[in-house]
Formats: sequence, C-alpha cells, structure tokens
Amino acid sequence: MARPTRSPAKAETKLTKPPAAKRKTAKTAAPEKSAAAESKATAPRDMTQPEIRQFLTDLERAWPDAETELHYSTPFTLLIAVVLSAQATDASVNRVTPALFAAAPDPAAMVTLGEDGVGELIRTIGLWRNKAKNVVELSRQLLNRHNGTVPGTREELEALAGVGRKTANVVLNVAFHQPTVPVDTHVFRLANRTGLGRGKTVEAVEAALERRIPQEMIRDSHHWLILQGRYVCKARKPECWRCAASEPCLYPEKTDRPVIKPPRQTLPRQAL
Repeated sequence: MARPTRSPAKAETKLTKPPAAKRKTAKTAAPEKSAAAESKATAPRDMTQPEIRQFLTDLERAWPDAETELHYSTPFTLLIAVVLSAQATDASVNRVTPALFAAAPDPAAMVTLGEDGVGELIRTIGLWRNKAKNVVELSRQLLNRHNGTVPGTREELEALAGVGRKTANVVLNVAFHQPTVPVDTHVFRLANRTGLGRGKTVEAVEAALERRIPQEMIRDSHHWLILQGRYVCKARKPECWRCAASEPCLYPEKTDRPVIKPPRQTLPRQAL
C-alpha cells in the first residue's frame, strides 16, 4: 500500500525574518575650529616692545664690552675669519688665523699662497679643503672686482666665493658699523626661545629682529645675543639662573640652579 503524500498546504516551511532596518541616527557635527584660529590659540606670544627694550638693556648690562670673539686686524682678515668660522668654533679659527694672516695679510698674498698653502695652515678646522678653495678665490675676486678692498654692500659681499648672508651681515656690522642682525645658530635659538623674534627660518628670524629691535640697539644687540646664546642660553639646557634678562624672557621652562651634592665622606679604616 502506497504511503500517503503530505499536503503541500501542510508542508513545513522555514521562514526567514527579514533583517531589521538599521536605525538612522542623525549626528550633529561639532563645529570645527579653523586651522588659523587653532594655531593662533596655541602659538606662544611674542615679547612686547617694552619687554624687548628691557630684555636687551639687561643683556647690555651683562655684556658691556661685547664684541666679536674672532681675531682680526682689517676688514679683509675679518672677512676671512668669518668665512673660516662656518661650522667651526671661533676658538678653533683663532688658533689657525695668526699663522695664516702672517703669511697672507692681504688678498694678493693670499692668492700667492694658493689653496695648498692655505690648506696646510687651516687643516685643523672643519671643511678646510673647501674653505681653502673659497678663501683663495674670494681673494682673487677682491683683486679683480674691487682693487683688493672689501666692499661695503651686502650684494657685493654675497657675490664673493664662500660668502653667504650671515657672513656678509657680520662684516657689515663689525667692519662697516651697519645696523645688521647676523643670525647664527645661537641667535636663532635665543630669538625663538625667548619670544624676541620667532621664525622657522634664518631669514624669518632676521626680518623679525630687524623689525622689532629698536633701531639704536640693532647693531650692538648682535654681540649681546651671540654671547648670551653661547655661554648662558645654551642649546641643550639653558642656564636660566645665570641669565640677567630672565624676567622679560618668555621661555616657559626656565631652569633652576642645579643642586650640587657634597662629596660623600668616608671614615678612615681603623687599624685592626
């Protein structure tokens, strides 16, 4: 006897529940601050004009006889010394220039000495080979273009071999008493750290300092800033407790005088 078939109406069917519709939630986006507004809110402020004057006056009292530490006797020897000081300390340059200037006190003698002769006398300073080449070439250019004298304009100085803007500014400031602000690594660090004249590039810092420093203080401020940056406002850890201008300085992480612990005293061993 055949088995009865189940009625299609009674057949089991597996129903699948349709997925629930995702609830759409409206999110209200928080108003975004503009990049300029956010940058302005977080950027440290610069010194005010009264603070700048006080800061530089304090440095003047700290360094009353400030001048370049490079040894020179003429605009030519100053120019050569500044060219040699690039990526080298003034002390290392001062150790080699007495013999160099004794052998070649003027452009004509420097050209006669030649690259090999100059190189032998300056080989203890960094990049001495390239510097020897530049020193001889700029001496030749002085003879050909300026009758052996050092020109007194930035454009003419920067046209000489091995002379950049900072070197030109130093020569103009020291030899020609012009109100320039040469920006080396010390001045760049100090200007940004203190709020005297901030900038991301050397050119920006130079422009800020020339714009913000009182005109009558521009020329001498170069020497105050260099000596302060070299000996007090040091790169790794400024010695703020020694700073004569700490009050108007805006550096937020001023350092305290380190506590020097006395040496540990040991009792002499008693005889057994």
